[in-house]
Amino acid sequence: MPEGWRWDRTLFQGSAVHYARGRLPYAPGFGESLAGALGLDGRGRLLDVGCGPGTVTLPLARFFTEAVGLDPDEDMLAEGARRAARDGVANVRWVTARAEDLPAGLGGFRTVTFAQSFHWTEREQVAAAVLGMLEPGGTLVHIADLKDPPPAAAPLPLPAPPYTLIGELVRHYLGPVRRAGQGVLAHGTPGGEDAVFAGAGFAPAGRQVVPAGQVAIRTVDDLVAWAFSRSDSAPHLFGDRLPDFERDLRALLGVHAPDGRFAEHIPPTEIRMWRKGRCAHRGTPGDR
Repeated sequence: MPEGWRWDRTLFQGSAVHYARGRLPYAPGFGESLAGALGLDGRGRLLDVGCGPGTVTLPLARFFTEAVGLDPDEDMLAEGARRAARDGVANVRWVTARAEDLPAGLGGFRTVTFAQSFHWTEREQVAAAVLGMLEPGGTLVHIADLKDPPPAAAPLPLPAPPYTLIGELVRHYLGPVRRAGQGVLAHGTPGGEDAVFAGAGFAPAGRQVVPAGQVAIRTVDDLVAWAFSRSDSAPHLFGDRLPDFERDLRALLGVHAPDGRFAEHIPPTEIRMWRKGRCAHRGTPGDR
């Protein structure tokens, strides 16, 4: 992990109730695109590592017999379970554990997903554990917003959220170094995920970009939730200054959109896949 940061339970403390509202969704249809690429047919099991409130777990669950959402934050899992009950998704099991605890007695899986969560883990250890948990021919999937998407064809109908100014306000309260739990922020995977997965024994299996670009209308409440959904501006980091920060954030947003509404384009979703070879063997789920 990057120097100066170690995982601790406060990483997203207080963020769970804000996550689903604050974060933009993945591209509509990303689940169908993944199902088509992998030939998912309602059989087998899914493991979603670092699942948060089920952002990926819930839309993918219908393509499997069972889905397991794994996260160390119990509040995130409780929010995921609440959303599953609301949406009538009954085949999800929620497990409190870190990725480093795998295989954790969970058994074998057809597909294991990481939705912008792999960079928080001990990468080589976790990749090796996942390889051992996948069925022959199974797939590890990394899902993320597409970086540097092409410019949108149409202008926005409302002001864009002032994310740069929000970041400046966060730094005013928390200092210039981006916070993460009791340490500083982990910045991606050095060298990229490909080298880690190849080193563990995976073979590249493809890449898809699911287009989006739809306009999302965002309110002041949505953007306050966005700020509190992030590890580097989670509510607990502000201590007794939290009410002051929220007051100043709402004032800032009010200046840029007097009617309280913003707009932004939903970014495309990038899906990358790595396959476990049918002859690969790095241990079974019971070996570790």
